[in-house]
Amino acid sequence: MDKTITRAMLSERTASATALGRPDVAAIEQRMFELIGGALMAGESVKLTGFGSLQVRARAERVGRNPRTGEEHRIAPHQTVVFIPGAKLRAALHRPGRGKGQK
Repeated sequence: MDKTITRAMLSERTASATALGRPDVAAIEQRMFELIGGALMAGESVKLTGFGSLQVRARAERVGRNPRTGEEHRIAPHQTVVFIPGAKLRAALHRPGRGKGQK
């Protein structure tokens, strides 16, 4: 992947594709992220139909290793968010002719 799409870029593209101004788009975007974050913090899954879902998963304690020194260290148990792509997104990503470096 060569390019990162930022939140500002998404706002700009959304504003140009709709009749809404950038401040309105930014306010809607901010509220959506707040709602998604709140749901995840409450332990709920967030399903974005046609795109994918976000889920909170528990990671158990495990032993990690410093790749430079080989020294072992304990990684504490924690919660993490995982993204599971939806069927439409998976199909689009695996389309023939869509190899590395192609957009």
